[in-house]
Amino acid sequence: METEVLKTFRLTLDPTQAQVETFTRHTGAARWGFNFALGLKVAAREQWRREVQQLVDQGVPETEARRKVRVPVPKKPAIQKYLNQVKGDSRTGVLPDGTYGPPRPCPWWHEVNAYAFQSAFADADQAWENWLESLRGNRAGRPVGYPQFKRKGRSRDSFRLYHDAKRPRIRLVGYRRLRIPTIGEVRLHDSGKRLSRLIDRGKATVQSVTVARSGHRWYASVLCKVSTRIPQRASRRQRERGRVGVDVGVKHLVVLSQPLHPANATSAFVANPRHFQRAKNRLAKAQRALSRTQKGSARRAKANRRVARLHYEVAERRGAVLHAVTKQLATRFAEVAIEDLNVVGMTRTARGTLPKPGRHVKQKAGLNRAIRDVSPGELRRQLSYKTSWYGSTLAILDRWWPSSKTCSACGWQNPHLTLADRTFHCTNCTLTIDRDLNAARNIAAHAVDVERPVAPGRGETQNARGALVRPSVPRAGRQEAMKREDTSPPRPVPPQRSDPLTLLTLSPDHDRAGQT
Repeated sequence: METEVLKTFRLTLDPTQAQVETFTRHTGAARWGFNFALGLKVAAREQWRREVQQLVDQGVPETEARRKVRVPVPKKPAIQKYLNQVKGDSRTGVLPDGTYGPPRPCPWWHEVNAYAFQSAFADADQAWENWLESLRGNRAGRPVGYPQFKRKGRSRDSFRLYHDAKRPRIRLVGYRRLRIPTIGEVRLHDSGKRLSRLIDRGKATVQSVTVARSGHRWYASVLCKVSTRIPQRASRRQRERGRVGVDVGVKHLVVLSQPLHPANATSAFVANPRHFQRAKNRLAKAQRALSRTQKGSARRAKANRRVARLHYEVAERRGAVLHAVTKQLATRFAEVAIEDLNVVGMTRTARGTLPKPGRHVKQKAGLNRAIRDVSPGELRRQLSYKTSWYGSTLAILDRWWPSSKTCSACGWQNPHLTLADRTFHCTNCTLTIDRDLNAARNIAAHAVDVERPVAPGRGETQNARGALVRPSVPRAGRQEAMKREDTSPPRPVPPQRSDPLTLLTLSPDHDRAGQT
């Protein structure tokens, strides 16, 4: 049975210099539109705070004043309507009402596609809503901060255009050209054969395209609604391989409880390419050259592009390796078991404070760089959606289970095992095994939390912090799981029904919330 899912096809562009200038003009329009929409929201919030303060000065209790004052925060339709009223026109110099007057904002709106503004307004609405949901405690993951204005040179250059179903304007012309509204046909650096064939067979419908710059390259991410057949269960070959435990490390990228290829025992150890370590000397040289330039000069811009290109190349190489590994794991095994790693805590700095300075700060900084170079959080994210694509499932080992200190044969634990001990020696059953391989076997044997959709009233569920409601794995005397992998500080306590934060139309942020 085929189902419709949203998939993104990332195409590398090879634009001309004129098209690059058009891209830059659209990214500037999208950045301006986001800041314009966010400015109206911030102005409404400040008006709400002023009115609340006026009531408080009159003797009204603050809680009651917050409940009484209602200032609507403008959203995309209202923002678009307001912009149409105030914007100018550089072609005629006439205002929308037909009169002449002082300069108005956005007189160049006709030079870019209107969808660049509309998508920016939608992004501002989403950023504002994410902050509200995080402040109320209704959003999972790390706390979302107050929306910030986008600054040229610091924010990512990107814009999004929508597809018109009546007049298809986003389409592939052959396999090597992509037609984008207002911009025209842009040559592709790679081939769009896969997407073109899906569209020709009627199995893919274009929804939108997002053009963004990464390093020195421009990319087009074409969002499509694809009719595909998603397997409901693992294939016969996957069921024959069964479950595999994955231990993510620094010495090796991943160590598996069983080899990727049954005939090759060494394929259980996937080497760590150490992309950042290889590019470290070139990055240091480029950054020293950047520090010697004068701010605002052309040479500084050129040196900055050099540093950005090196970082971009490292990120692309790292992503390519992770995608290759995660796809093999998701397609070769029926179940993939990994650890619930607290990456934020693992990579926290050891500098300490002035009264209590940290120890071994330099060594810990090097370890943090090595862990970030492996990107264990990105590996888990890719496994989360790829296992659902290929019929396999993802199992999670409890965070506090000592996988490295426990013997995979008899269960004896060595509490004195250190990071320097690369071989596990069991004094109970005399097992001698590689430390990471021993951990991978423990992960495969004891991971129980399967990440799959749970029907109402069926199967095991998770609590708000991502731990099992009834954990069946011993925690070896450690405390209960307190947070998920992608959370660092605890989320704010959700407000009660009587809390004025839930009654205001405007932002629930206030002075006391900003201080917590």
